[in-house]
Amino acid sequence: MTEESIKALGRVAVLLGGDSAEREISLLSGQAVLTALQSRGVNAIAIDVSPDIAERLRSEKVDRVFNILHGRGGEDGKLQGLLEMMHIPYTGSGVLASALAMDKVKTKQLWAASGLPTPRFSVLHDNSDWQGLIEELGEVVVKPAHEGSSIGMSMAADASALRHAYEKASQYDTAVIAEQRIRGAEFTVPVIHGESFPAIQLSTSHEFYDYDAKYLAQDTNYLCPAPLTPEKTTELAELCLQAFSNLGAEGWGRVDVMQDQQGRFWLLELNTVPGMTDHSLVPLSAASRGMDFPELVLHIISGGAVSGTP
Repeated sequence: MTEESIKALGRVAVLLGGDSAEREISLLSGQAVLTALQSRGVNAIAIDVSPDIAERLRSEKVDRVFNILHGRGGEDGKLQGLLEMMHIPYTGSGVLASALAMDKVKTKQLWAASGLPTPRFSVLHDNSDWQGLIEELGEVVVKPAHEGSSIGMSMAADASALRHAYEKASQYDTAVIAEQRIRGAEFTVPVIHGESFPAIQLSTSHEFYDYDAKYLAQDTNYLCPAPLTPEKTTELAELCLQAFSNLGAEGWGRVDVMQDQQGRFWLLELNTVPGMTDHSLVPLSAASRGMDFPELVLHIISGGAVSGTP
């Protein structure tokens, strides 16, 4: 970006923290984004989101927002609605797409209705038929319907384990789903301003790509670009672009995908405010095509904002 275009961004607030279960990751992501913006001469400040956020935005005379508030409150449409009412441009998806993507049930229902491949699932309740679900779906992944970063997630291969996994996930959400487990390679694909970035294949010694594997472990392997044939690389990129647009997502995000033993891809979820820590995947993908972290951050924020420039 030119000095003139950087100046045109105005005063940028990096919104981070908040009170969701992903607060600590958001603080790390936000600090990285803030440092990147300031290193390129952007007039940027950080605001830890609290109930007085509207007052803070006004008092700081904010012109634009880089939203890096992970989880509920920042990724579910609530913050987006506030910013639109205040006519402050912001990064990422708008109110509806944010709310849909944050709800794993609604996301999967929309993808399935559009003919996009996503694993079979069931919404769990206290009186669910645990044995019947195992017989129907086989081994399952149990997770809160409105959390990210693999928080509250676990695997279950029998009725007893399924009920235990449900009780664990219920500590984080009133809505819990059991999703058919796809065994095979795991991929994630960033989508930024209508373009799919290089896919990353994930490999971990953990049972699955859990919170520790994502943010703490040093032995998690990331292959980028993913070792796929040109045909499969194109297929995966096109699928992720479809999944992104199907929910009405905008700006940037990251689509998580599994590939089964037969080579078929299965959509898991869409993250509309992906992590931006030193363990995060979007920066890794961007780096594989020669884009450093500050350049990536500027690319995300300069690509427009759903509420328009004030």
